[in-house]
Order: sequence, then C-alpha cells, then structure tokens
Amino acid sequence: MALTATLHTFAIQLADVDRGVYETLELRLARHPSETGRYLWTRLLAYLLEYEEGIVFSKGGLSSTDEPPISIRDATGLLTTWIEVGVPSADRLHRASKAARRVTLYSSADLTVLAKECLARGVHKLADLAVWPIDSAMLAQLEEGLGRHTVVELTRSDGRIYLSANGVHFDVPLADTRLL
Repeated sequence: MALTATLHTFAIQLADVDRGVYETLELRLARHPSETGRYLWTRLLAYLLEYEEGIVFSKGGLSSTDEPPISIRDATGLLTTWIEVGVPSADRLHRASKAARRVTLYSSADLTVLAKECLARGVHKLADLAVWPIDSAMLAQLEEGLGRHTVVELTRSDGRIYLSANGVHFDVPLADTRLL
C-alpha cells in the first residue's frame, strides 16, 4: 500500500520590508512521504521570500523533473522565475537557466560540490544564479516543531529574517550569494 501525502496548513503574516511586500496568506502544502520537514520548511520560506503575483508550487511535487518546485509566471503564462530548493543537479540548473529569465536556489546544504559540478558542466548563466543560504539550525528547530497547523510570521528587513512559528522566534541573516 502506497503512503499518502500529509497536508500541512500555514496561516502566514508576511512583511517583506526589503521588497515592499505585505500579505496575509493561508497555504496548504502537501508533504510527500519522502520529504523531510526541513525540505518542506525550505520550500515554504522560498515561496514567501519570492512571493509576488504569479507564484505557484509545482503540481508535480518532488518527483517532477520538468518543472521547478516553485515558479513565477507572468500574465501571459511565460515562466519568468524558476525557484529551486535543496541541492539540484548541475543539469537541472542548466535546464532551468535556459527556461526562465531568473533562477534562484534556496538551500541549507554546503554547495561546494554543486558549484564544482556546475563549473565543469558549463551551466548556462551560472553567474546570474542567486543562491539564498537558509540557516540549518533554524530549519532543524522548525522541523522539530512542525505540526499539521502552523502560524507563521515572517519579516524580512535589512538582510535579516525575523521568523516566528507557533511561538518560537528566530532572527537570522539572509543574503544571496553565487556559486562562482
């Protein structure tokens, strides 16, 4: 018998001062049985930190090789931003950079090996790939307290994230880097 996805509901207050984005959101994320809580939180944070009109989670979920975990499309349906989570392959990043004007990666992993692989394979527009390191200690605590219903307050201001999830508070830096 196949395991089914677990549905997690997030009630979110988003205040991205750096980008001028202020929203109240209610999101339902399906967590695949093979997905870690850390990956789920990274997906959610990537969505919130990139939030704008046209953003969606992929329909294919974790198993999709042809679409990003999160994408942004313009009003005509054109893919403008491909948002990766975790540690994708160099080939996937190459395909992403050819498919979208902008590619971003959110990860808590050490990306040294990925950077070498991307250089060796000649990933298209590698210098333009924005990498957003997510604090792994924060993700570990968030994973530990992950429930089916979570209240989240996220503020980004002056390159810092102020995050509250079910009463636990975090204050961590957030600055994009490059793989080169």
